[in-house]
Amino acid sequence: MRQEPLPEKFSKMSDEDIHSSIIAAKKTLGPTCVILGHHYQRDEVIRHADFTGDSLKLARLGREQTKARHVVFCGVHFMAETSFMLASPGQQVSLPDMEAGCDMADMADATDVKSVWDDVAKLEITNIVPITYINSSAALKAHVGEHGGAICTSSNAKKVVTWALERGKHVFFFPDQHLGRNVAKGLGLDPVQDMLLWNPAKHLGGRSEQELRSARIWLWRGHCPVHALFTVKQIDSLRREDPSVKVIVHPECAMEVVDRSDLSGSTEFIINTVAASPAGSSWAIGTEKNLVERIAAQHPDKKIVSVNPFTCLCGTMNRISARHLAWVLDDLVVGKPLRNPITVPADIAAKALKALDIMLQC
Repeated sequence: MRQEPLPEKFSKMSDEDIHSSIIAAKKTLGPTCVILGHHYQRDEVIRHADFTGDSLKLARLGREQTKARHVVFCGVHFMAETSFMLASPGQQVSLPDMEAGCDMADMADATDVKSVWDDVAKLEITNIVPITYINSSAALKAHVGEHGGAICTSSNAKKVVTWALERGKHVFFFPDQHLGRNVAKGLGLDPVQDMLLWNPAKHLGGRSEQELRSARIWLWRGHCPVHALFTVKQIDSLRREDPSVKVIVHPECAMEVVDRSDLSGSTEFIINTVAASPAGSSWAIGTEKNLVERIAAQHPDKKIVSVNPFTCLCGTMNRISARHLAWVLDDLVVGKPLRNPITVPADIAAKALKALDIMLQC
């Protein structure tokens, strides 16, 4: 989807005036409008969010805002879609910049997945439970819900994959191969014997029927471009420079990076772990730049650096600016319809909600 150019009014305003505009608009709108901000958003946006969190936390918080008529989701497209599907009747959801997408989510097109599912069905391989990471389109979530699967986040992936393994012989995990592999390995499965990587560009993922029948976990070949920038070499270099450093990374990192780290977990886990550590602690964090810098600023009594010494910024997440947020709120204040509304067709939402409900229960 294309984003309309920012009006001259907002492009010419000073940063101070933009923030004053947002504060005034929030005061006027009161409880009728709630702003949700993902941890990877810019500080200029996070400062105005009513709630911040990772995907799971924001999904739950958004569902609780039953009195708000408008939810302005400062994140990416799949998050706003999820918020819409979990919204109260009549509630509207906006994404301040329509081009704020997710490269990983785009790696698993729902049409391709459905075609693959039909190909597997011809082999009469049964007991397959599909699991999709929340970083996926509403259409893929619907496919998973339609076929008895569930959605997971990095916070509850272990619980969801355990749930799936108890119900099926095979788990087809979309779209992040690394999260799926790391979680399954943590549950005791062997990355070589029990898992296979599915190449969507090849028939049956480039695998033989025997390989499909013997593997418990089928991992769709997708990944997060940001977390792909963290390496074992970087971790080893950090440890040579500071033997006391603790390395904590997101499970979207490659398995060898997670294995070489001290800890791995969701953004909420990273935030809470560092916050609970004693003064003087030394941490190297492997996740998106905005969050790492924010954690460092919040804990000046600790040494906090990025695992990657260079910028690891999520370009799509960072499309949303305070100016876009001010534009959306200004329209509501003057009585215009909600800008950039996000909707999901009712039939897609109904199927996806089956999988989302399991996510929220885990």
